[in-house]
Amino acid sequence: MVPSLPRDKADGNPASPMRLMLLTHSYWPEHSPPQRRWSSLTREFRNAGWDVEVIAPVAHYPNGRRDLPRREAGFAFSSQTGPHGERIRRVPYLRHLGKSAVARLIDQLFSAIMSVPVGLGGKKPDAIVATAPSLPTLATGYVLSRLRGVPLIVEMRDAWPDLARDARLVRGSVKSLVERVVEFVQHRADLVITVTEGFADILRARGMLNVGTVSNGLDLRTVPFLEPPAPEREIFHALYLGNHGKSQRLDIAIRASALLGEGFHLTLVGQGTNRPQLVKLARELNAPVTFFPPMHGSAVLAKYREADTCIVSLRDDWKSFETTVPSKTYEVLAVGRHVTAIVRGEAERIILDAKGGDVVAADPEAVAKLWRELAQDRGRLDAGPSGRDWVQKHADYAELAQQYMSKIASLVGREATVSSRGEAR
Repeated sequence: MVPSLPRDKADGNPASPMRLMLLTHSYWPEHSPPQRRWSSLTREFRNAGWDVEVIAPVAHYPNGRRDLPRREAGFAFSSQTGPHGERIRRVPYLRHLGKSAVARLIDQLFSAIMSVPVGLGGKKPDAIVATAPSLPTLATGYVLSRLRGVPLIVEMRDAWPDLARDARLVRGSVKSLVERVVEFVQHRADLVITVTEGFADILRARGMLNVGTVSNGLDLRTVPFLEPPAPEREIFHALYLGNHGKSQRLDIAIRASALLGEGFHLTLVGQGTNRPQLVKLARELNAPVTFFPPMHGSAVLAKYREADTCIVSLRDDWKSFETTVPSKTYEVLAVGRHVTAIVRGEAERIILDAKGGDVVAADPEAVAKLWRELAQDRGRLDAGPSGRDWVQKHADYAELAQQYMSKIASLVGREATVSSRGEAR
């Protein structure tokens, strides 16, 4: 059920719509994980009658520059109407090379600072959502929530600050400034939303009282269910779609394909900081690998149709990944492709619960052995509808948005009771 709007006790008429401010470093018309998540959630919020205001930089992801026409990307300090009727207020960004992590952080910090004066304008929201892992956005959310006197909802889409230590962005026993800021904001948020139950449990163990989970997902009605791969085929095709960073350890899949050689082919679609090294590795090993830039829409579906199995991968030597689920997991399950899951923890549990494929160790020989067995027994590649059924029950944004709205409505209701003795809203 959609949370009903509050009613004015004096005359019984519906009160003004719920107003939500979203702070994010990436939004429509970009193609990015936060954009996919929040475009879907915003659509459902708007369908429920909520007013949503998005504060985001001029569209410049992933290359660090504006590649889209200005009427689409927006202008700094201007407003746009989004695809679902939401208001998008744009802030400036710093042009940079998209491959530089330091430059990206400086850019995000600049946009986060510029978001403060922009967020002080317009109608007062009922609540503010700040979505990470753009960590400066969390600080902006905290500042604006205090200045405007409204609840703050911090959304942790990654396991920060744990991930910083695993990636050795933070070294030694002394906590970095980044860690301190993240934990400061987390502890002072009125509600922390995680995308996995495992990380929610970790935050509760650290003393955070109001923590909830709204997982990543997809719009199931926009994703078709594909026919299984052909029962006979000369070449076995493995596919990976997504980020090419050090978190994914895609070198394992490349080395596995090199071990198999003729009769096997690996396709890698996407971009990331490790892509040049991966291209070099594939060339050195003479591995049967083809690289493609990021794809969207029908091009992605064409790649899914070509694939016999789809790879979901996270390195196994970072503890924070035990409570991390790659967002592509849900899409692969929904289209009905067999999953080669090089994951552990919560992601492993999902693959097994959904009966979506095989979980394999993060080892080239283990992956090669699995693919060789699948090529010899292609009946195992027919994953059936169980994965899609799992997504429909647990990860369809139509349902996830209902969960999110219920949590926000409950939070605002409690806050409204307290603040009624002070400033009227």
